[in-house]
Amino acid sequence: MKVSARNVFKGSVKQLRNGAVNAEVVVALPGGSELVAIVTEESVKSLSLAQGKEVIALVKAPWVMLMTEADGIRLSARNCLAGTVKSVTDGAVNAEVVLSLPGGTEVVAVVTRDAVSELGLAAGVKATAVIKASHVILGVPA
Repeated sequence: MKVSARNVFKGSVKQLRNGAVNAEVVVALPGGSELVAIVTEESVKSLSLAQGKEVIALVKAPWVMLMTEADGIRLSARNCLAGTVKSVTDGAVNAEVVLSLPGGTEVVAVVTRDAVSELGLAAGVKATAVIKASHVILGVPA
């Protein structure tokens, strides 16, 4: 599978909470991190999602927000993944930031160069990737 999304996470369904319209799917990633996705009940059926099923979670890099100094902050976004900046690649307007999570999973974010400067993002800096559960797209091996 080739996709344009920079973040392609392989994992397995750890927990599935069904609802009337949507379901909450907790995906266990290698290294112990978790990613929460909100998908429709129709997607649960069509993908045959169940606990233990292998899934692929896709997140476009512009959908990833970054924050520093996150201690004591609670957000409504379900996914707050703390890690360390691995690299920052500057572009004309935006920058690509790669965040390494404990266990080796990497998250790629595209943020403005102003954000990089304001947050002091550089290799070795502690940061948190913030991803809304509704921005996580799930797929399964065919």
